[in-house]
Amino acid sequence: MLRRRFESQMQRLESDVLELGNMVQRALRDAVDQLRTRDLEGSQQTIDYDVRINAKRFQIEADVLVLIATQQPIARDLRALAAILDLIRELERTGDYAKGISKINLLIGEQELIKPLLDIPRMADKAIDMLERALEAYMERDVDAAIAIAQEDDEVDDLYNQVRRELMSIVFADPSKTEQANLLLWAAHNIERAADRVTNICERIVFFVTGSLGDLKTPAKDQYPS
Repeated sequence: MLRRRFESQMQRLESDVLELGNMVQRALRDAVDQLRTRDLEGSQQTIDYDVRINAKRFQIEADVLVLIATQQPIARDLRALAAILDLIRELERTGDYAKGISKINLLIGEQELIKPLLDIPRMADKAIDMLERALEAYMERDVDAAIAIAQEDDEVDDLYNQVRRELMSIVFADPSKTEQANLLLWAAHNIERAADRVTNICERIVFFVTGSLGDLKTPAKDQYPS
């Protein structure tokens, strides 16, 4: 009876983690689209939405702590709860990156962009896709998928470096564009960091499933036993 109750509560917690993940994906997608389209009102709404993301994270955290206190889980169950705490922290921080991009859009204000946004949206699409699949890997306890997804972070890094090079070229040609170039570079940096958070999530998935914790950016696959 107690075991069934624990499993039911775990299922609810995992559903809440997925809900938080969906909220973060929405915020990141909206923030970048609003930057691209110069939607200042939408950016303010995304900033306001971060309050809901934070509240969801803290609600899940409180529920986990109550479950630990009342059920006194051991071994794998405790690792599963620890994984949830790690995941929601990474998700909430990713939401902060979306809020940061929205603030950047407001700082740019009514100015026209110094370049069409092409690679920054591509970065966001890739980071969001990685996050979505990482959450699927978490639900399916798929270690192989988690390891593979972490390797894709290099693609986001490559796009970030391309954005940086392009913005530097613009500044060299016209130093008056330095301020906005720095803001756009910071927006790209936020997306690059969001992808890093996905890598962290993948590492926690591997730890949850296998009990082994390591750096997935340079993995030896057999480092993580099944």
